[in-house]
Amino acid sequence: MSGHSKWHNIQARKGKADAARGKIFTKLGRELLVAVKEGGPDPAGNSKLRDVISKCKAANMPNDTINNAIKKASGEGSSANYEEITYEGYGPNGVAIIVEASTDNKNRTAAEVRHAFDKSGGNLGTTGCVSYMFSKKGVIVIEREACALDEEELMMIALDAGAEDFDSSDEVYEITTAPSDFSQVSEKLQEAGIQFLEASVQMVPSTTVALEGASAEKMEKMIERLEDLDDVMNVYHNWEE
Repeated sequence: MSGHSKWHNIQARKGKADAARGKIFTKLGRELLVAVKEGGPDPAGNSKLRDVISKCKAANMPNDTINNAIKKASGEGSSANYEEITYEGYGPNGVAIIVEASTDNKNRTAAEVRHAFDKSGGNLGTTGCVSYMFSKKGVIVIEREACALDEEELMMIALDAGAEDFDSSDEVYEITTAPSDFSQVSEKLQEAGIQFLEASVQMVPSTTVALEGASAEKMEKMIERLEDLDDVMNVYHNWEE
């Protein structure tokens, strides 16, 4: 399973996430709103909402904030109407990129995403141009040092709950699931008192591309530009960071 290098230097990544927490919570609030609008406010009958709640908890969003966002989204006064759109394209050296957005103005979002690609030396492609290189998977990342269970205990809980794969590195454990099994696996781990660094259903690349020097710097800047856009919810790529 790819992705270990993404979690190199946990503390630096935590610091970056803390600095951007306000913006992260705003985007997660929009994801909650979309999920409630599509399937209702009850997580028991809305698998998409369950998955977004797991993602919110992994980002340390307070339960009160999550509950308030769900109530607001399901209230009569909630008139916000967002549409989910996926963009595909290429970064430096042909790195494959998928951008998931949620917008109330498709023309604005398309222009902003295209500008971010162009400014970073990439180019926006057509639907399907890179998605075949990815598979949708549930991904749960757990910091090794913060986990009270040893590796074998954690692996057994995950696999018994329905996980497809369990992998480990010096800093993290990574668990992958089928999208349909993500909720039950994350819930079982939470019941065991496990906290997540990351937990979401996402697009996982089948192969990766290594970049060095200026190309790597361009790619990092491109991801930052895309993630800074208010309408962009998720950015996936096959760059081996």
